[in-house]
Amino acid sequence: MNIIWHGHSCFEIRGSVSVVFDPFEPGYVPGFQLPQLSADYCFCSHGHGDHSYSKGVTVPSAPPALTSHFVDTFHDTQQGAQRGPNRITIVEIDGKTIAHMGDIGHILSAEQIAAVGPVDVLLLPVGGFFTVDAPTAKTIAESLKPGIVIPMHYRGKGFGFDVISPLEDYTSLCDDVIKIDSNQFDPDTVKTPCTVVLEPPVC
Repeated sequence: MNIIWHGHSCFEIRGSVSVVFDPFEPGYVPGFQLPQLSADYCFCSHGHGDHSYSKGVTVPSAPPALTSHFVDTFHDTQQGAQRGPNRITIVEIDGKTIAHMGDIGHILSAEQIAAVGPVDVLLLPVGGFFTVDAPTAKTIAESLKPGIVIPMHYRGKGFGFDVISPLEDYTSLCDDVIKIDSNQFDPDTVKTPCTVVLEPPVC
């Protein structure tokens, strides 16, 4: 399996089934440019332009079977009153369960934790302002106990929204950070549990 970060919250999973999560509109996210993608499935966590550019992903009319489920959440701490709904997407590919948290804006209830279920790879926003901040993201990670956490939706040098926080606000809370010198990696190549930091894609 290969996990590829295309910037912001957009990830591509390539195994026996391929999936793209949360593609963003051209010019929407500072510092990132989405390539034309193709995959068996495209999932968008909510309707904002930095997460919902499904027409940027070519999908087949008859994709292979995929085991997946969804957990409805909110984009804020006020049950969606500020920024609307958010959906967690959980897929199973080649024996691994991957959960994309979208723009989760709150800690998870016990019922939501149970609904997500066991997770091998957690794609987690950490930048705050539009999503949970770093300490709240750490609480979510601890509640789900994934093998691998990959932070997303943060600000870095030359990319990301100015109002969100840098990656270091989250990684400073972690003892198990592995930095990969690429925007992609095979999750079987790292010892778990760990937090994996990928290089931003070249734009």
